[in-house]
Amino acid sequence: MKIPIRIEPAEEAAPGVDYRWDADTEILSARVKSQASGQGMSGSVELEGADGSWLILDVAAGRINGVEVAVWPDVQKRSSLVPPVAVEDARVSVPSHASQPDVAAIEVEVPLVAEADEAERVFHFRLSGTKRARTLRFARDLLLDVDGSNHLVGLWMLNVPPFPAQS
Repeated sequence: MKIPIRIEPAEEAAPGVDYRWDADTEILSARVKSQASGQGMSGSVELEGADGSWLILDVAAGRINGVEVAVWPDVQKRSSLVPPVAVEDARVSVPSHASQPDVAAIEVEVPLVAEADEAERVFHFRLSGTKRARTLRFARDLLLDVDGSNHLVGLWMLNVPPFPAQS
């Protein structure tokens, strides 16, 4: 199952993002600070990799309001991982499926690859082998990769704070 993304022109500056690490579970969460209302599904889009890693998009009225990530085994480190230069500012939404308009959760098993730069300040999650066609900024430090049919194929998390020091 592919996750369609509706793309609209950005009407204002991209909202900020608050990151939070859970030191006990090593789960990274990102909350979008403010979000305009929209139309589309409300609930969660859960993407699970075969290795047990997962990525959850928290969606309300079609808008992505948050992201949770857990990766097992560890993230693949890439010394040259940098976000794309060509990024479009956009309002994105996850539309409801016409055949299931009341569905509040979607679970999809996908080939999920998690990568990070050496400092773990930039994370990239690729959802399939499809090359991205466009990269969209929907929040200041959150980007989506979409294919030529506007289906989700990746997510970028930028300027992630360091994991809390263990005491």
